[in-house]
Amino acid sequence: MIDLDVSLVARLAAALVPLAAVILAASGAAPVGGLTGEEGQMLTDDVAIQVTSERGSATSGQPADGRPLDAAIAGAPAPRFVTVATGVRLEYVEQGRADGLPVIFLHGVTDSWRSFELLLQRLPASIRAFAISQRGHGDSSRPDIGYRYRDFSEDVRAFMDAIGLERAVVVGHSMGAMVSQRLIVDHPQRVSRVVLMGAFATIHGNPVVDEFVTSAIVPLVDPIAPDFAREWQLSTLASPIDPRFLDTVVGETLKVPARVWHQTFAGFLATPDFTHELAGVTVPVLLLWGDRDTYAVRADQDALLKAMPTSRLVAYEGTGHAIHWEEPARVAATLLGFVDESR
Repeated sequence: MIDLDVSLVARLAAALVPLAAVILAASGAAPVGGLTGEEGQMLTDDVAIQVTSERGSATSGQPADGRPLDAAIAGAPAPRFVTVATGVRLEYVEQGRADGLPVIFLHGVTDSWRSFELLLQRLPASIRAFAISQRGHGDSSRPDIGYRYRDFSEDVRAFMDAIGLERAVVVGHSMGAMVSQRLIVDHPQRVSRVVLMGAFATIHGNPVVDEFVTSAIVPLVDPIAPDFAREWQLSTLASPIDPRFLDTVVGETLKVPARVWHQTFAGFLATPDFTHELAGVTVPVLLLWGDRDTYAVRADQDALLKAMPTSRLVAYEGTGHAIHWEEPARVAATLLGFVDESR
């Protein structure tokens, strides 16, 4: 095991903000907070809600809505497993009525289905929720190859086939949001609505991420250093979460072997920008984003809004990349309002 500089994660997050400004300037897009003209007005109009709250340090504390963690996750569903046509064995949880509205939740890199525990406990029985641990993550199988967005999205399609779901609402966070985008491009008939949380437009060709992968991800060896895993998760937060839940997600991160980190991040950088393929999306798309997210920045949200005419943005003031950990009650309420529009 090597000695890792865990501050690399924080430096990556800080560096992404000026990089976004450079990308915006190079593309001719208007800067954040200064949108002008017809296009700028369209993007401003797409921001449906600005959610505000008082925020503090992200290193400790209670859930943002004040509920004890034990009450928030009591009665969490027991994991199940299914082997799908792509050859992987997927861990997942299911809750809600069999005749409820199907909603599939896809987590971010190095997370698992447990990323959505705080949301699942706030959903009514009318939502038939499926939270999947994607290949290489959680207790799902870890194939030797196949860690690009299309590999993950084909697993989701195969999961739907195995479970017997013709269509579903798909909710993706971070990497899961990229997988959701790939799924709706390749299999639009399987997706009824999409929620993208902390979404990227692309990571391809990002020099800051490339440097981070070279300096922090490539050297990773098993077992992953617990301090590195904790710093990695803390870097996604702008406000306190219950330390017990933080321990849970750090524990899930420690399940992911170094080779999956290597291959997944290599896939991020190697996958060309496919936002132009999103122009054909016809179903409603909701972007949920925290305005203190230093990974998926406002430039990403603007690019996705431009790419998908059916999309709109809900911005949460004072929250970071893991908005569903920081504001689970508010995210659940926004999600339920969005899916109820289809009924």
